[in-house]
Amino acid sequence: MEIISGKPYTTKNINQLEFWISTTLFILALISICTQTTYGGGGSYRFAEHSVEYSIVQNFFLPEIFKISTLYFSFLCFNFVSMPQLARKKNVTMNLIFTVAVTFISILVWMIANTYSEAYRLVEYDDIENAYDIFFGEAFTYIFFIYLLFNTYAYFNERGMELFEHIQFLKGYNKNIISEIFVSTRIWLITLMLFSAVLSIRIDYEILVVWIIVPPVNIIFAFCAIYYIIPNLRKNFKGFGRYFWGNLGLTIIVSLLLLIVLIPFMHNRNIVPITLILNAICLICITTPSAWYIYKHKFEKLSEIQMLKTELGKSDANLNFLKSQINPHFLFNALNTLFGTALQENAERTGEGIQKLGDMMRFMLHENTQDKISLTREVEYLNNYIDLQKLRTSRSADIRIEANIEEQLNNLQITPMLLIPFIENAFKHGISLQQPSYIKITLQTKEKTLYFDVSNSIYIKADNDPEKLKSGIGLENVKQRLSLLYYGKHELIIRESANEFFVHLTLQLD
Repeated sequence: MEIISGKPYTTKNINQLEFWISTTLFILALISICTQTTYGGGGSYRFAEHSVEYSIVQNFFLPEIFKISTLYFSFLCFNFVSMPQLARKKNVTMNLIFTVAVTFISILVWMIANTYSEAYRLVEYDDIENAYDIFFGEAFTYIFFIYLLFNTYAYFNERGMELFEHIQFLKGYNKNIISEIFVSTRIWLITLMLFSAVLSIRIDYEILVVWIIVPPVNIIFAFCAIYYIIPNLRKNFKGFGRYFWGNLGLTIIVSLLLLIVLIPFMHNRNIVPITLILNAICLICITTPSAWYIYKHKFEKLSEIQMLKTELGKSDANLNFLKSQINPHFLFNALNTLFGTALQENAERTGEGIQKLGDMMRFMLHENTQDKISLTREVEYLNNYIDLQKLRTSRSADIRIEANIEEQLNNLQITPMLLIPFIENAFKHGISLQQPSYIKITLQTKEKTLYFDVSNSIYIKADNDPEKLKSGIGLENVKQRLSLLYYGKHELIIRESANEFFVHLTLQLD
């Protein structure tokens, strides 16, 4: 799969971006700590409230430096060293030991740093050992949760695309949806890590639950809107108003479901309505218009580009077809035939031939420029062409030409000069003035379906035949036009044996 084959390069770029983002955040945190050390109190008022001696270097600067450095270097170790190898099942034992060791050292560093930065809390406990146990438990809970997020994120970076590719129902949508869900999930994990990293050691459980639930709900809502709701509305020619009011109803349903989910997990029940209101505001004011904007400016522009490509392909095909039709070799043969006929027979036949040639030229110059013409006019052109070729071959008794073309009295439309390449190819490659040869052409319609068959003999051309080395673009061109103009509405069968060339075309007409 292309996504997998292109993954190493993409992962490398993503990792470089993550490194510079995390490094930038680390430097900004250091600057903030230094600024508070120089110009602020660094939380000295808490020490003053508990009548505990305070040193801004020992009780703020060094502990904060150690804590933020521990988070930064641990993230680098997990994201760039241990977890990528674990995801690829390389050096599993060594990397597990490394991960556990880094986690344990971080817990100790965080606990020791907190005994200095929050030393004012020690006076609240009668037993100092009990206080240290509580500090250790808080450090363990915080570091374990943060490092679980770090490792989840690092593992997801390596295997997330593969995990999403195994979800069957996603394969039925746009091919980009997997990569878009992957990127969205990564962004949510990054924000969750940053949010958790800036929390104090006493984690606000309710706020964390809200952050875990609300962004994913909005992401899922956006993808449903972009890939299902809006496309179905657009198919039924519904606008933004119908989309907005429909989303308002869905928001009410989602809010009720969240109410049922959140109540059992919330110790503080007052935060539940705040969560529902916040989520509803995000869904209506941010997610709903954003999804509409993304769809309009992405998918509809892609449709417009595809339409322009199709029109350009049609123009190129028509131009090439016109070039292929203005064939001096055929015109000179036809004129020579008419000249010879005029010398040997009455002028009536000559006039008839000239008239047919004139009709063909007028057709090529005028009606061929239209997108669609009546099938009746297309059949007239075919008959004129066949009649002219019969004039050229009429003196050879070994050439047999059968044309069973039904007269068309219907109102069916067809792209001009779509059928002539097959007949022209038959006369070009199937007729020999020196050898027995034949061409058989049938055309009939049933309701709105056209059935067209052409078969001709095959013979080896002479070395001096000007057509021997010419492959021509007629058949390739008509295949291209059929795929562009009648996609899913035609069936073309071409068979070639040692003695015969056969073409069968079934076409659904308008």
